[in-house]
Amino acid sequence: MIDAIEKNLHRGIQLLNCISNDEYNNKTIAPYYSSIGVHVRHILDVFDCVLDGIESGNINLINRKRNELAENYTQHGIAYFDEILRRLKLMEKEDFNKIVMVTDDLGLGIVSSNYTLGGILIQAHSHAIHHFASVGYVISQLGIELPDTDFGFNPTTPKKNLSN
Repeated sequence: MIDAIEKNLHRGIQLLNCISNDEYNNKTIAPYYSSIGVHVRHILDVFDCVLDGIESGNINLINRKRNELAENYTQHGIAYFDEILRRLKLMEKEDFNKIVMVTDDLGLGIVSSNYTLGGILIQAHSHAIHHFASVGYVISQLGIELPDTDFGFNPTTPKKNLSN
């Protein structure tokens, strides 16, 4: 599980190594006017919340740090990726069936529910892929090339045959 998450997060680092700070924090693309940096920071904030709550068994997804430096500067975004990857690597021997309490605001109020540690990591990974897909739209509108052909695609998504 950790290997798959790491592989996906490395795609983000690959992208950040190829774009400027201006491209990273460009908020001109409709319909959401959200920058690549906002998506990257949000992805990493969710992982940070998960990692912060493992020891106590209480993961609060509301308590995101919203690191503005990581949102606005590629070098800080890369540093945030590196920190999350370092912390994920330390989890390889964790019991992924361990029950943790996950708290979030679903729009109608705060809800808490039991998850397995593996379940919340799977959710954070899928969430990252979803946001990478949004980033893919933004970078295509900015004329930036995708870092690889799987960027933003869920592994279960059927591959479109481009030769037809």
